[in-house]
Amino acid sequence: EVQLQASGGGLVQAGGSLRLSCAASGFIFDDNVIGWFRRAPGKEREGVSCISTSDGSTYYADSVKGRFTISSDSAKNTVYLQMNSLKPEDTAVYYCATDAIVCGANEELYAHWGQGTQVTVSS
Repeated sequence: EVQLQASGGGLVQAGGSLRLSCAASGFIFDDNVIGWFRRAPGKEREGVSCISTSDGSTYYADSVKGRFTISSDSAKNTVYLQMNSLKPEDTAVYYCATDAIVCGANEELYAHWGQGTQVTVSS
């Protein structure tokens, strides 16, 4: 059974940092795509970043480029999202997802989803 456990959310002031973790199990971690999405209050879910664990290729939404960094640790079957220079508009529930053929922002590419973790950035 594919399982994804997101953690690391919290409350932070604007300009601060958080690191989200997505612990994965139940599939071949080193040959997959894992993505991060977020849903802000009153908005649709959007793709934030993703990584192909087989070749390390990544994707970032324009809104987070230069501030967020995605990485993977195959020894821990975990993908991280380092979020720096956080802005109030980054406030959202963040989800990780997997089992996509390609790394991208389209949520329809992903078959399995974890529960979300809340990130709140105060101004």
